[in-house]
Amino acid sequence: MTKIFLISDRINIIEKYDRLCRENSYDFNSSADVKLITNIFSAETQDIVLIDNEIKAFSVKEVLKNIKNLVENSILILITGKKTPDKDISKSINALISDDFSDSMILSALSINIRAQNSLKKLADTNKDLAASLYRQNTLYGISSQFASTLNSEKLLEFMIEGLDKTLSFSLACTLSFCSGDKPVLILNSLYEISDELLNAIKVRTIYNYNSLFENGQVPFKIDENKLKVIKYVKYPASRFNFTLFRFDNMFARIALGDTFYGCVEVFKENHFSPEDSKCFQTIVQQVTLPLKNASLYQEIIETNKKLERLEKLKSEFISIVSHELRTPLTSIKNSLDILLSGRCGEVTENSEKFLSMAKRNVTRLSGIINDLLDLSKIEAGKMDFQFKPVSVNTVIDYVRSALSGLAKEKSLNLRIATEEKLPEIMGDAQRLEQVLTNLLSNAIKFTPEGKTITIRSEIKNASDIKYHPSFTEYMKNLKGDYVIVSVEDEGIGIAENEYLHAFDKFAQIENSLSRKAGGTGLGLPIARQLLEAHHGAIWCDSIVNKGSNFHFALPVASANIKPEEILV
Repeated sequence: MTKIFLISDRINIIEKYDRLCRENSYDFNSSADVKLITNIFSAETQDIVLIDNEIKAFSVKEVLKNIKNLVENSILILITGKKTPDKDISKSINALISDDFSDSMILSALSINIRAQNSLKKLADTNKDLAASLYRQNTLYGISSQFASTLNSEKLLEFMIEGLDKTLSFSLACTLSFCSGDKPVLILNSLYEISDELLNAIKVRTIYNYNSLFENGQVPFKIDENKLKVIKYVKYPASRFNFTLFRFDNMFARIALGDTFYGCVEVFKENHFSPEDSKCFQTIVQQVTLPLKNASLYQEIIETNKKLERLEKLKSEFISIVSHELRTPLTSIKNSLDILLSGRCGEVTENSEKFLSMAKRNVTRLSGIINDLLDLSKIEAGKMDFQFKPVSVNTVIDYVRSALSGLAKEKSLNLRIATEEKLPEIMGDAQRLEQVLTNLLSNAIKFTPEGKTITIRSEIKNASDIKYHPSFTEYMKNLKGDYVIVSVEDEGIGIAENEYLHAFDKFAQIENSLSRKAGGTGLGLPIARQLLEAHHGAIWCDSIVNKGSNFHFALPVASANIKPEEILV
């Protein structure tokens, strides 16, 4: 019913408007007491306030001043008589009704202004709804950003509850979470304190809701209410909820993505939830599920990496222990074979020498494998010793060529040297560089058919002039300055382009029948790579299948602003 209030002390005006309002079913009241008027307006909003310009009890300006803040949403109409309205008063009112207006004209004026008031109310409600909608949208956007900012499950649930609180202003939120390991946690976010009795009732209700989500009682986890862990957050602990809480309006949702279940949440509110509240609730709960899935996968990756690290450590320790244990008996076997082959233990027949030599070759091969394993475990443990000093790369090449020339002759291979004279020295460990080149040359001899040629080259190049396959771009991009380049070129089986990087993996053997026949641990190139990286160098390759391979390694020249103390392993 439309509320109309008249401020007047003229009996005839009061009676006239009282009659008109009651005849037209308007709620009518009047008064000329400023204090009473103020109290009434403070308690109840009036749709139309009629102010008698001829009032004698006080000035119209005075009453307008006192009720100004109380009638912001009301229509103000001034009833004029013989007295001319003040200009300031005219600015504050919405309409005028003259004393000599007929009843129909008065009712018409009231009707027009009532419709205007209703339109203003609708507009205000629309603006209010729009503001609430914009607030929700901004909140949801902010929550989405928060969800994207973390891979911590507990933090994601905190963001979810915070978003529900902002958009719904709930009294209590009960979140059953399975995100912290296998044990469920009940998180309570409450406006007021919760008694132990009420807490037990909430636990029972939560478990019942949880069990009801699954058919035939096939729940992912069994929950014991006596052992259920509870985390409680209370905003205003001075006040306390009682069992009337269960009469509050409530909403419930499962937190799940597909078949993956993360928990469930129920919110209570003393006032009713609107349809918009329900949509917002479901949206926020759905939004958190994908980040929870990502967080779960991330946690699995972390756990898997930890396991892999432990396994890698155990593997390295195992390799080191086994290698050391094998080295001692192998040394004894090798020495015994040398003594037998020398004839110091009696005459060695032709057949005996054949088998003893075969045994010695395999012992030597096995010793090489063990040395590779030991070197790898030392490098990975950071215990490889280096003696850095100025080294001539061509001297290293001459030594390795002399050491392996006999092996090349056995296969009728032509070993060619093409070194650049007067190369600058590099800062390195000559023994480790000999190990690198020996490995590359041994591989070339092993994988090159009889009668072919192997070439060892050396030259100096600036990093910007070094050419390499795109597979090595990420690995080579940090090279700067001048480098001495050593290359071992063969005419062997070659390597496919997609296997270039794989060749430097630990225990890798290129998938090729000849390489399997040749055997080996596949540790030589990975060891060479790590030894060269310790020298601030690099190793790479290029190849054509069935035509040959070319392995290169680069070492920074001694003048390239690298001091011995800066070279760390």
